[in-house]
Amino acid sequence: MTNFNSFHGTITMIHDLITGQNGEGCYKVISAKNELGTVVNFVVSPTTYIVDHVMLAVGDRITGYYDANAPAPLIFPPQYQALVIVKDSPSQQTVKVSYFNSQLVSKDGELRLNISPYTQIVLTNGLSFSSNPANRNLIVIYGLSTQSIPAQTTPNKIIVMC
Repeated sequence: MTNFNSFHGTITMIHDLITGQNGEGCYKVISAKNELGTVVNFVVSPTTYIVDHVMLAVGDRITGYYDANAPAPLIFPPQYQALVIVKDSPSQQTVKVSYFNSQLVSKDGELRLNISPYTQIVLTNGLSFSSNPANRNLIVIYGLSTQSIPAQTTPNKIIVMC
């Protein structure tokens, strides 16, 4: 099971990752710095999911999600394989990336999903998902939520990470 961890910061640099293979130009390194001055490098591959498929640029505020259990080189600044990147937007939408159990509660127990007929459920390639999203890694895009524990929301969109 993926153990999602995140880092929120401002993009300071984007450059190609030199792979020495036929993947030249397909992999990028995005450096981000948070308010405390901590820097993280994200390796962005063709399989990294960028929410809403937006173009990223220096100065953008992002949250990068990575697997905390995946091996990472012991270098400074830390370098992680980005699984999901979310660009901050002025809209009132919130994004949660997590494993959701059979009750559709996130792994950290902070969010419960109430799916409505209007909730769009898709795969990362944009095709419709026709099964139950429970017990899966999900990218959940939602607006309002309750202040209960766990918070409850009816998501606008769920992206299933198969």
